[in-house]
Amino acid sequence: MLFVIDLLLNAAVLFILSVLIPSVTIKNYGTAIWVALVIGLLNATIGFAIRLPLNILTLGLITFLVRLFVSAIMIKLADTLFPGFKVNGWIPALIIAFCMAIAGTLLSQI
Repeated sequence: MLFVIDLLLNAAVLFILSVLIPSVTIKNYGTAIWVALVIGLLNATIGFAIRLPLNILTLGLITFLVRLFVSAIMIKLADTLFPGFKVNGWIPALIIAFCMAIAGTLLSQI
């Protein structure tokens, strides 16, 4: 059940940020749900494979920044996979990754 709530929360964050940031566009909320699901799957698989050596290399001292950067990469990758989702630039991808991380942290505290 927590997975579904987290998925819907991330989709809502994506959809709200698409309204607030002009360089982010999402076709509709259904697309936002699919994009949030794919970003989560990419972070769990490819993202983990990228984060692990970076965390070992940095001795885990900048884990949050590594996770943020890798999440932004996964968002840009999802941008190429979905025609209804467009992120123009890396700064909006980092903003989305940061906001999704904050939303996930707040959800885990409840």
